[in-house]
This record gives sequence, structure tokens and C-alpha cells, in this order.
Amino acid sequence: MDVKQVKAYFDSEGVVDYYAQAAADLGLWASEEKIFTRVFTPQDSLLELGCGAGRIALGLYELGYRNVLATDYSRSMVTQARELAKRLEYAMHCRVCDATQLEFEDNLFDGAIFGFNGLMQIPQLAQREQALREILRVIRPGAWFVFTSHDRERSAHRDFWEAESLRWQYGTEKAELDDFGDRTEATDHGAHFMHVPTVAEMQALLAKVGFHVEASVMRSELGQESAQVEAFSDDCRFWVVQKPLRAAT
Repeated sequence: MDVKQVKAYFDSEGVVDYYAQAAADLGLWASEEKIFTRVFTPQDSLLELGCGAGRIALGLYELGYRNVLATDYSRSMVTQARELAKRLEYAMHCRVCDATQLEFEDNLFDGAIFGFNGLMQIPQLAQREQALREILRVIRPGAWFVFTSHDRERSAHRDFWEAESLRWQYGTEKAELDDFGDRTEATDHGAHFMHVPTVAEMQALLAKVGFHVEASVMRSELGQESAQVEAFSDDCRFWVVQKPLRAAT
């Protein structure tokens, strides 16, 4: 899948409006608040990747987190996040930033967040791995990184994945897909891309990059979300991982 196509989807007016509505109406999910407030303190300097229209950063600001840098590779999303923050009179910092090429020095942040399955919307395994390496690089030793993904083995679309497995086995998968687990869906705003990993696949990638997995739990196991949140997003898996205090030898 071409990254330019994925970016064009998130730059489209309809998708930006959809994320802006979620930022205004939903705020933090109950599960996000539970995890973020457990692993991060309000004094921590946090890097948020894939901030969209600012839903998570705005929610954290309302909880007293004042040192969050909200970033996204979509300039349209960042512009919308800035406008929402200005309207609310929140002194929230936002900037355009590519997760695979972070323009920050090593060990700078006290933690990082990549919410709403954003990491999984980076096409190509090598690029997702590069994003993880960049995140590892810019957070300090001992810092936490929290992100979400779908879970292919817990998917409600098991029939699809069984059929997809056969398509890959016989070489009849969609030409634009790079890795098994990739999925594209045609929308009015362009192709929506998502990689759906298994737990074992994600664990192996995190170990390869150098993260320690502290916790991996489904959102539905953390408590009940509102009907609005469940309508906005399917169940997903939270990953809480840590940069080791010492580099592996």
C-alpha cells in the first residue's frame, strides 16, 4: 500500500471532520484514561503520534497533562487540532510529524502514545518497525509507550481472515497489500488501510525493536465503554511497553 494513498485518506475533508467530531464529543475513552493515568504523571513530557484532530491530547490536557506534544503526519489533522485547542483556550502544542522520521533528539520524552490503532495504519512492516525504532529512540530509558492495535485472533471477522489466508496461499490477494494481515476498504474518502496483527506477531516485532512488553489487554477487558465510543471504534488491544533502562547486549 502506498503511504501517499493512506495520507490522502487522512487529509480528506470528510475524515478530518469525522475525527474533529470525535474530539469534540467523545474525549478520552474510559480505558485510555485508566491506562494513561496509571503509567504517566501530569508532569511527564509526552509525545503523541497520530493525534488526529486532538481527541487524546485534549482529553489529557483536561486531566492536567500540560506537557503533551500532539503530532500527526496529516497537516489537515494538525490544523484542526490547533483550531479546537484555540477554541477551548487550551495551550496545547501541535506539530506535523512523521512517526517514521522523528525530528527529536535521543531520550527526550518521558513517554509516548500512539492511539486509535494509528501505528497499524502505517503501511508495510518495515515502516511500522522503523516507527517503533524511532519511538524507542526518542523516549528516555525506563519510559512507557502505549498504543493500540486490533487482534486478528479476536476479530469478529474470522470468516474474512480464513478466506484471506487462502487468497494469500494461492497468490490471489489484492495487489496493493504488502503483508498478510493488511486490509483495505474502499470509502467515499479513498482507501482506508489497516494492518491487523496477531499477539505473537506484535510481541515478536516489539522484542526485535527492543521494547519490553509489560501488559497487553483488550479494551473490553478494562471495563465498559460508552455506547458512543463502541459505535466509534471496534474493540482493540492495548499494549503497554517499556524502553529498558539499559540497552541489550
